Amino acid sequence: VQLQASGGGWVLAGGSLRLSCSASGSTFSNFVMGWSRQAPGKEREFVAAVTWRGGSTYYSASVKGRFTISRDNAKNMVYLQMNSLKPEDTAVYYCTADGGSGYPRPDFGMDYWGKGTLVTVSS
Repeated sequence: VQLQASGGGWVLAGGSLRLSCSASGSTFSNFVMGWSRQAPGKEREFVAAVTWRGGSTYYSASVKGRFTISRDNAKNMVYLQMNSLKPEDTAVYYCTADGGSGYPRPDFGMDYWGKGTLVTVSS
C-alpha cells in the first residue's frame, strides 16, 4: 500500500487548507483511511478516519466541527478539509490506512503510513 499526501502549506489562523491523499497498491474496499498528525515535540495523534465502504467518519475531539474527512472511491483519494485553523493545528500530517475489518480499531491504530505533509498555522 502506498499513500501520498499533498496540500500542506502555510496559512493564517482562521484560514483553511485541504489535504489530499492518493492511495494505491491494494483494493481498499475493507480499509479504514485516516489522517494523523505530529506536532513539534509531541507524539503522533489521531485526527480523523473514514471507512472506505460506507463512508462513516470519526474525528478527534480537537478537530471535530472544524475538519471534514472524505473519500472518492473511484479515484482512490482521501481528503481532509481543514477550516478555522488554529496555531495548535501546526503539525506534519500523515495519510494512514488500516487494512483490517473495515471498521476502526478502538485506538484508531493504522497499518500503513505515508510520508507527511507540513501544515503551519500562524497567529
